[in-house]
Amino acid sequence: MTVVHDAGGLDLGRFLRPGDRIVMGQACGEPTTLIEALIDQGRDIGRLSAFIATSFSGLLTPAATDSFSLSSMGAIGALRSLTKAHRLGVIPCHVSQVGPMIEAGIIGCDVAFVQVSPADANGDHSFGLISDYVRAAVSKARVVIAEVNDQVPFTHGELLPGARIDCAVRVSRPPVEVPPAKIGETDEAIAGHAAAFIEDGSVLQTGVGAVPDAVLRLLHDRKDLGVHSGMLGDGLVELVEAGVVTNARKPIDTGVSVNGALIGTRRLYAFADRNPKIRMCATSYTHDAAVLARLDRLVTINSAMEVDLTGQVNAEQSGSSYVGGTGGQVDFVRAGARSPGGHAIIALPSTAKGGTISRIAVSLSGPVTTARSDVDVIVTEFGAAELKGRSLAERTRRLIAVAHPDFREELEREAHIIQRRGF
Repeated sequence: MTVVHDAGGLDLGRFLRPGDRIVMGQACGEPTTLIEALIDQGRDIGRLSAFIATSFSGLLTPAATDSFSLSSMGAIGALRSLTKAHRLGVIPCHVSQVGPMIEAGIIGCDVAFVQVSPADANGDHSFGLISDYVRAAVSKARVVIAEVNDQVPFTHGELLPGARIDCAVRVSRPPVEVPPAKIGETDEAIAGHAAAFIEDGSVLQTGVGAVPDAVLRLLHDRKDLGVHSGMLGDGLVELVEAGVVTNARKPIDTGVSVNGALIGTRRLYAFADRNPKIRMCATSYTHDAAVLARLDRLVTINSAMEVDLTGQVNAEQSGSSYVGGTGGQVDFVRAGARSPGGHAIIALPSTAKGGTISRIAVSLSGPVTTARSDVDVIVTEFGAAELKGRSLAERTRRLIAVAHPDFREELEREAHIIQRRGF
């Protein structure tokens, strides 16, 4: 293993070859020191390409990535600027497919860039804030370059043996943080309708953002909630400290919150450090259909750009702008809708662009992320439309009822025309 004690002394040219394909840890597990080195040195190495699922660091701008090509499963976080500049190759896929595609060589991985904690007494490093597909990248890569950051928490779950690291770059810098979103009145109203589906003993899957945070704030009167999610934010800390999240009723992973990514602030990171009640797992576990099928009362909460009158969900594209991604939505929607006592909730505001556009639409302006055959419950600030098992005509009626009042008459008129033609 080569050890670099000063990030300025990292020479990527010693490890990378022209044409190499790099897979990088994502979200708050971004190896920012390594990304900075790639931005500075990539042009000198030759043609390079890289894959990252999401980015919040702000480092990956159109100008910064002119020395290498970048691809992703979506345009989440700071990656949106790259799609607007036509500098991001979007690979439509479920997040659960990323690891298997790396293993199969479909997403090429010659070099893995990962951020890890300092090693334990056995010489093993924790992947810290992100698990999801990083183990697959490490297993496939010819070269593993690890940013060993003493400010990254040591989390329980997957470990990286020191012997697997080809180059360790020792740094001390704050990991990427994503502060809680500002919660508005609309978010609170949506959260109120969504929280009504969460009972004592429910197992939660949520994303991060204003609506998920608002939902979690409404759950302090619940008992023995569990967590099995692809990502978690700061809201988890409050519920665990309040004794609301205990995972006591889960038939598997009892007493443990299972998660793939920690996306939040230092408060969350400190809480997770060496905490046996949180386990970081790859998507091969967090999103696995067989694992999810063992969870009763699973309630999943995901977001969308728009929903059409039959229940089709677009969570990826707004008009011509690609601003989202498939993520884990379909995996969890299917699981929540099938879970005994569970629900799959798609939550979204009723309007966009200052109230000028209805998000409950006659037809989608972008791709279908979640099929109408999988959809369960659609929630806006005006209520919850339970669609599972309902006819197309009944779905239309229920969705119009949760649309913004300013658009209901128009939607009813358009729906009547469509129904006369036949869906």
